[in-house]
Amino acid sequence: MDFDTQNENARLREVKTGSEEIFDGVILHVQRDTVRLPNGNETVREVIRHIGAVCVIPVLENGDVIMERQYRYPLDRVILEIPAGKLDSAGENRLSAIQRELSEETGYTADEWTEIGDFHPAPAYSDEFITMYLARKLRKGDRHLDADEFLDVCTIPLKDLVEDVMAGKISDAKTQVCILKAARILGI
Repeated sequence: MDFDTQNENARLREVKTGSEEIFDGVILHVQRDTVRLPNGNETVREVIRHIGAVCVIPVLENGDVIMERQYRYPLDRVILEIPAGKLDSAGENRLSAIQRELSEETGYTADEWTEIGDFHPAPAYSDEFITMYLARKLRKGDRHLDADEFLDVCTIPLKDLVEDVMAGKISDAKTQVCILKAARILGI
């Protein structure tokens, strides 16, 4: 299917006509924008602004993946995830950020890094995007968690993680996407 991207974007674009800050938090910033729709009508868009994040699927030589079990307050349960974290500043180098997060959370460092794409977890109401990485040639070291960080580290074969994603056993979206992308890249 071919699109005339320039004309399609212009035809579908919404134009901001006003904006009001609703909440300015530590991680999330919420604004209520008034926009003019392509048909000329106006409506409201509530938008969460986010500094951005990074994540990594760290794969050991034997095909196991370094995973984390972490309690997530909004869900009121522990879920299985890949290592990830938010940027410390808007201009922070994304590769440096994920290298820091992997080391802090798991104790592992990697000699080989591959960027595998960007991911928008909730584009209907947030501008957050997460840059995804695949890390290989891993070396184990000491973890140094932040004072407010509590998580368990485990290893699970990538092929088992793919089955768990397909069976609906892994609910975290960035983890699902990275598992499936890594499996495709590594031929699993």
